[in-house]
Amino acid sequence: MTTVASLAPWLGGALALGGVAVAVSRRRELMVRWCAWAVGVPLVTGAFWLGRPGAAAVAVVVGVITVLEYGGLLRLGPVDRAVLAAAVTGVVLAAWLAPGQLPRVVAIGALAVAAVPLLAGDADQGLHRLGAGLLGLAWLGVLAALVPLGASALALFVAVSVADITAYFTGRRLGGPRLSPLSPAKRWSGTLAGAATGLGTLAVLSVLSWPTALAVTVGGPAGDLLESMVKRGAQAKDAGRWLPGSGGLLDRIDSLLIALAVLLVLT
Repeated sequence: MTTVASLAPWLGGALALGGVAVAVSRRRELMVRWCAWAVGVPLVTGAFWLGRPGAAAVAVVVGVITVLEYGGLLRLGPVDRAVLAAAVTGVVLAAWLAPGQLPRVVAIGALAVAAVPLLAGDADQGLHRLGAGLLGLAWLGVLAALVPLGASALALFVAVSVADITAYFTGRRLGGPRLSPLSPAKRWSGTLAGAATGLGTLAVLSVLSWPTALAVTVGGPAGDLLESMVKRGAQAKDAGRWLPGSGGLLDRIDSLLIALAVLLVLT
């Protein structure tokens, strides 16, 4: 059984090797990104070490931040963002404290999100606000899966991240057909190479199964394309500008979100 304790040495080793590679490359953008990882990985790992309360805390913090970024992309008002953040937080807390009530909490959250434009009587932008709010709840509410999955979710994040990094560099070097018009920079060569390294990472971390394999190889790229679609519709390059080397937090976890959704469906 995979535990946070069993993952910690691998995470530390990966950070150390990454630091050496970045130092050798002498590329400033990679150094900035590695520094962000060096701060974030120990914090998240420490939180997951605490069990479900720690995982819930991570999910709530990440959920609120990504709701704000998502609301900025979709140009949602402060009330829409506040209600959506409360709904996502409620789903996460239900997954921790009352798993049996999770469907009811999701339904209440959806009704609350839908009520905002309805009560405002917004005939011009109401449909946009309604659709954006419900998509945000379905997309970001998946963070609640961090609570029951625990260390497996942390391992999934590592595998998806390795796949993303491999896909980026391999696609740039090998070129070839584009993966989708939604993201012209992504290539099939990179996606296939990323899938291979993602599966290898799952095997090394002892969490390789057919559901996790599909989550990484299918859910990861799909999550990346979903955010690309949202950003292209919003005519934005990144979801934020505050996270060194990644833009926003949503840019960092977009692949993980759909990977978690796939894993939930299959398990």
